[in-house]
Amino acid sequence: MASSTYTKAVFPSSTRSASTSLASLTTKNPFLRVSSLSGSRCASCYCQRACASVVNVTSVLKTADSKSSSAHGSKPTILVSEKLGEAGLQLLREVGEVECAYDLSPEQLCNKISSCDALIVRSATKVTRQVFEASKGRLKVVGRAGVGIDNVDLQAATEYGCLVVNAPTANTIAAAEHGIALLAAMARNVAQADASIKAGKWQRNKYVGVSMVGKTLAVMGFGKVGSEVARRAKGLGMNVIAHDPYAPADRARAVGVELVSFEKAIAAADFISLHMPLTATTKKIFNDATFAKMKKGVRIINVARGGVIDEDALVKALDAGTVAQAALDVFAEEPPPKDSKLVKHENVTVTPHLGASTKEAQEGVAIEIAEAVVGALRGELSATAVNAPMVAPEVLSELAPYVLLAEKLGRLAVQLVSGGKGIKAVKVVYRSARGHDDLDTRLLRAMITKGIIEPISNSIVNIVNADFTAKEKGLRISEERIVVDSSPELPLDSIQVQISNVESKFASAVKVNGEISIEGKVKDGMPHLTCVGSFGVDVSLEGNLILCRQIDQPGMIGRVGNILADHNVNVSFMSVGRTSRGKMAIMAIGVDEEPNKVALENIGSVSAIEEFVFLKL
Repeated sequence: MASSTYTKAVFPSSTRSASTSLASLTTKNPFLRVSSLSGSRCASCYCQRACASVVNVTSVLKTADSKSSSAHGSKPTILVSEKLGEAGLQLLREVGEVECAYDLSPEQLCNKISSCDALIVRSATKVTRQVFEASKGRLKVVGRAGVGIDNVDLQAATEYGCLVVNAPTANTIAAAEHGIALLAAMARNVAQADASIKAGKWQRNKYVGVSMVGKTLAVMGFGKVGSEVARRAKGLGMNVIAHDPYAPADRARAVGVELVSFEKAIAAADFISLHMPLTATTKKIFNDATFAKMKKGVRIINVARGGVIDEDALVKALDAGTVAQAALDVFAEEPPPKDSKLVKHENVTVTPHLGASTKEAQEGVAIEIAEAVVGALRGELSATAVNAPMVAPEVLSELAPYVLLAEKLGRLAVQLVSGGKGIKAVKVVYRSARGHDDLDTRLLRAMITKGIIEPISNSIVNIVNADFTAKEKGLRISEERIVVDSSPELPLDSIQVQISNVESKFASAVKVNGEISIEGKVKDGMPHLTCVGSFGVDVSLEGNLILCRQIDQPGMIGRVGNILADHNVNVSFMSVGRTSRGKMAIMAIGVDEEPNKVALENIGSVSAIEEFVFLKL
């Protein structure tokens, strides 16, 4: 994208390419191409529009790289690398070309991924940084058919602007039921007794179990599955406590569960059921030290992630009798080694990762992940996105008109910058009748970031990678909210973008504090520029824009309008803001076409015009 800046009798040469950071813009023209420091490109033709499943702000978040979709064909390519239910596959086939390729090696996956717009995995496929690098920016969404996303490199996905979605609800009941099944089977030695009888033995005395009623169950992780396990355990007459640093106490109380500390939970429990994600914090959290703090004879169930248990430490605890029994559906390595001491231990009941393996859950997960992936390819921000800010559907619906305004203001502001310092600090001021806690501005901040960065960089910015890209390029964006007396029914009265410590190619955009400042509002559902520097204007932000600083005198609108008409440039809007009669004024002109050099030279030759700038929106 190119921009032209004009002061009287000064016409810059054509745009040149450059490779630099945002903080070191070359002088004269802020639209010099800048290579992304990460070498990445984010999602382009299918997932640049942000909204929840019921809201689509199509024209707002789509990428400037419109060539991508045509280059890739009319339909996106979707790679399914692990088995997915037919109902989900059918949904995917309705919008894209689906390739099912199972048991791919890492090298085979990397070879395929550069021709794919979406990837759907379960738990076996590792979506590493190398996969995102090999995609060369084409991969727009990774769908994890299930809850856990520890097999996806979220940092790399975010850097490359790729949305990651999962299916956290469809298998909730199935996983909870399997947890209860393992709990009961372990307590009553069902698996061992079954194997004994099939071996021709009758060992009633050996397989005497323990009762669950009245015993204390500690649920470690009180999310969707953990809370469902708690409900069922309460029905079995168990006393249930839980540990989860993020769970709200009122939700736990509603189930009749007390939230306690980690130490208290493991010390008081007769049974411990694990439902925590695998993170750097939780990896091997159940280790020698943890087992030493437990009640002797405790029983452990794990239907979450194998990596949260130090398996060697668990074997030692089982041998010592600290842990009486364990029932495991997941392992640090899947499938576990054939000679695994843990799997072969006589006091361990094992299943091959069957938590979500019911017919109903498999179909539900397939549909849920397919819907999330299809939504992302259509430009919707799924409610199950795990590496993008979660914005409620009602908030998205309300903010939709302001999202376009935010991006347009960002694009305008960066085009007003000149000089060698570059952009380092941007301040966004939101004016609203609402209080601080009643306005979610994350989406707006992302769009302002997009508007500022994309015109001067090869990076394509979306809601997934906006904050990361800004940080990477040394751009600090601060926000301020001012309560004003306006309609509380509207989320915002206006948005103002200020850029400090830079020079401006249009001096009138600089306020007395030295900052470039522009402000806009939404009027009748459309974004309008309402203030440039200290001058009030009112022009719709569509097409392109010419800003002129002139001496306020009769006939100026007609003279500039005639010049544009002579060159077949259609004027869509025109507005004049002045300080006082006969003094300085700003004329803002919306034009459908880009004026040629001669037309701009003619405007610059008007004696009353002191400076002007042409801006592309």
